[in-house]
Amino acid sequence: MSIAVLGGGAFGTALAISLADKAATTLWARDAHGMARTRENAARLPGCRFPAGLYVTEMLPKAANASILLVAVPMQKLRAFLDENSALLDGKTIVACCKGIELETGLGPVAVIREVLPKAVPAILTGPSFAADIARGLPTALTIACADPAMCMQLQQALTTANLRLYRTGDTIGAELGGALKNVVAIASGAAMGAGLGESARAALMTRGFAEMQRLAAHFNADPDTLSGLSGFGDLTLTCTSTQSRNYRLGFALGAGQPFDTTTTVEGAATAQAIDRLAQDHDLDLPITAAVAGLVENRLDVASAMKALLTRPLKEE
Repeated sequence: MSIAVLGGGAFGTALAISLADKAATTLWARDAHGMARTRENAARLPGCRFPAGLYVTEMLPKAANASILLVAVPMQKLRAFLDENSALLDGKTIVACCKGIELETGLGPVAVIREVLPKAVPAILTGPSFAADIARGLPTALTIACADPAMCMQLQQALTTANLRLYRTGDTIGAELGGALKNVVAIASGAAMGAGLGESARAALMTRGFAEMQRLAAHFNADPDTLSGLSGFGDLTLTCTSTQSRNYRLGFALGAGQPFDTTTTVEGAATAQAIDRLAQDHDLDLPITAAVAGLVENRLDVASAMKALLTRPLKEE
């Protein structure tokens, strides 16, 4: 099965590098000419050379000829990209490679694909991973989620590489929600560390944040085992403990009162707002999510957010 990655950011480029070591792979990027000339994505992954099997193009119709299309664009831009290119993409197997919840609709990546491309087979690739690790050939385990069991197995086989090991599930809702909400908890964890609140506070936020992930997933009938796997607990652990995480770094900057590069894509900021709205609409108790939404919307500072969390009524675990 031929494979193309649509999106030349860090994660899309990293996936293309890993896949091209296994079989010929196409990478579509807006700045493909420079990448093709230097054989690297110097802006996003400097020093990670492209393998011989990686073909880079600016021509989307050529890339879209592949049978499997990995769409690696930010969550809040996914709908516009799919809609703009629906004639090329509908009817294809579309694997979302982003994490988050659409701010305007409250939908995850798979649901957006279904809505915009009704003839496509939607899937999502998610789990604990950093682009630099994948591009450098370091071992990484991910989840591939697709409601079509036969296609899910085909995707697992096609997208597993020498350094990418994929586990499959039919629970696209759980995979979407785990990958989305862990970014919100990562912002909270970073804020706690930036404010000097210590490792114990971070552990508490991770644990209670995981409880919020489970609560949200249960409400939308996701499989609880999905949240205990790579796309939930695994991704939460990585994102909340590493400065490679942009969500963690945003939180740290908020906690420390430091400036943050506003041009950097941080999926958790919009996702916090989207999930906070979902929680209010469905009467769900997600206090950490609400606190992070308040932080990114500048309605709360870290001290006020922590006070609100610590003064909540006592309850059983």
